[in-house]
Amino acid sequence: MTSPPAHPAQAQPTQGHTAQERRSLHKAFAASLSGTALEWYDFALFGAVTGTVFSKLFFDGSDPNTDMVKAFMTYGAGYLARPVGGIFFGRLGDVIGRKRVLVWTLLLIGFATAAIGLLPTYGSAGLWAPILLVAMRFLQGVGVGGEWGGAVLLSSEYARPGTRGLWASAAQTGVPLGSFLANLMVLALAAGLSPEAFLSWGWRVAFLLSLALVAFGLWIRIKLEETPVFQALAQQGDVPKAPVTEVFRTQGRALLGAILVRFGPDILYAFFAVYVITWLQKGAGALTNAQALTCTMTAAFIQIFMMPFAGWVSDKIDRRRLYAMGAVAGAVWIFVFVAMMQTRSFAMALFGVIVGLVIHCFMYAPQAAHIAEQFPARLRYTGSSLAYTFAGVLGGGLAPAMYAAYDPARGHSGWFIAIYIAVACGITLIGLAMGRAVVDDVDHVLDQSQDQ
Repeated sequence: MTSPPAHPAQAQPTQGHTAQERRSLHKAFAASLSGTALEWYDFALFGAVTGTVFSKLFFDGSDPNTDMVKAFMTYGAGYLARPVGGIFFGRLGDVIGRKRVLVWTLLLIGFATAAIGLLPTYGSAGLWAPILLVAMRFLQGVGVGGEWGGAVLLSSEYARPGTRGLWASAAQTGVPLGSFLANLMVLALAAGLSPEAFLSWGWRVAFLLSLALVAFGLWIRIKLEETPVFQALAQQGDVPKAPVTEVFRTQGRALLGAILVRFGPDILYAFFAVYVITWLQKGAGALTNAQALTCTMTAAFIQIFMMPFAGWVSDKIDRRRLYAMGAVAGAVWIFVFVAMMQTRSFAMALFGVIVGLVIHCFMYAPQAAHIAEQFPARLRYTGSSLAYTFAGVLGGGLAPAMYAAYDPARGHSGWFIAIYIAVACGITLIGLAMGRAVVDDVDHVLDQSQDQ
């Protein structure tokens, strides 16, 4: 089936949503938000304890610096697994529907996270400890690889033109919400327990409590109906049989552009939300673990509100222009931040991390709608999932290990981090230039369904 041409303008005039549409939108927003909040609770929790727990408990301890790098490489295994989930679940999402796949991904992520809380350490299991940790991290990544594309469509395919940046941002808002909850949990446990108790068993509690988020997410998703767009495609008999092959054959430029736009926000986020926790605890005037977690937790809390705001702004101005402005700001701010942190200061670190993650919002919030809009509706789950997961391998997945390997504590200049992030933001600008303004055939699909 030939897709309608890209619209020259991003937002089309639209009437307000009806009362029934608003109810469906609110349910879809909650379902999308809850799933990605679980996803990023898991990922942020893993990142928050990678340098302080996993590097000490799951490796042999012969070289702490090497164990730190290994631990962050374990963190990256979740990103390496994402393409597996993107291909498998993305295909299913375009063939059997969004809702059913998102129930499966939620269960997989929740199972893998809870299992991490039960794993044996190196002291009791030897090499099996890091092997099992990597295996569970891999399963997390598979689930996440299928989660994001569907979560974006779950909310955006209920929305009308001119509002999809806001509603698609539900999936993006789950990132700071999950990160905030994870950091809050680690901070509370670390404050309430002795360092020995936290290292012994306290960190496990945070992983096991993810089951509460799974239960809440399942309750919402099971009650939600399939999206109107997929129902219309199924009614028209226009469900693809081999969406992965079709995306590679017919959507190559769109896929490459969508992959590249993720580099800047992914690598920026990997620093300001993950590695900065470890980085701030080193050097002259090093911060405590509680102070470092407070920086990321406060910034994540602010992002919970900034993310939908940035999505709303992307409906009012050109989405790609807003995204590009965020990329330029990110490339500049990282140099400012590294200069500020030549001598550690809690107040300056807090300010710097907040600004870094607010800038991230203005790339990450429009990203959901932008990537979805690069693909026709019948291939949207697959295309979005492939773009998300392939970018994660070289973007957010590799970044923490790169930061650990070139940390100033290992004799390297902190400016490497600034250059690395600035280059990533430049790659994002190339991806935006390659992208289409909008490929939004959703209303065309729905109109055809009504005609039938």
